[in-house]
Amino acid sequence: MSSPEVVAHAPRAVPPLRRLEVRLVVAVARLLATRRPRRVRTVLERLSRGARPATVEETRAARDAVVAVSLACAGREGCLPRSLSTALLCRLHGRWPTWCVGARRLPPFGAHAWVEAEGVPVGEEYPPGYFRPLFTVPCAEDGHRGRSAVRAGRDADAGSRLP
Repeated sequence: MSSPEVVAHAPRAVPPLRRLEVRLVVAVARLLATRRPRRVRTVLERLSRGARPATVEETRAARDAVVAVSLACAGREGCLPRSLSTALLCRLHGRWPTWCVGARRLPPFGAHAWVEAEGVPVGEEYPPGYFRPLFTVPCAEDGHRGRSAVRAGRDADAGSRLP
């Protein structure tokens, strides 16, 4: 049995040019979402280069536009295309939020993708810290690549070992 869900789908609330931008990035995001995680991260790392960090307000405006225009991104199960679309829409305007993929900290397991700006999850109904990031793609203006939480943990462990 499925449970009914109400989604905020109001494409006409978004100006026509912005709506066109959203449809374009949603199409790219849906294609990107079919790729392997390593490929997705590589593409996003390249796209993030040269962008300035997005603010919470800019990221929220992009996410709201994506959710209003795309029914696929508005649903509960649309976290991956929604987060990718939000990041891509920000990038169209020279900004980049931190794109995150992770899992729920407490059982039962649940994978999730989201965006953060200024260290805060944007548009999420869960409190900060509810999900543990497995890897992130932050703004690359400083030239650093996204870090894998698994790799970061290994690096920390390797530094503490005796020769």
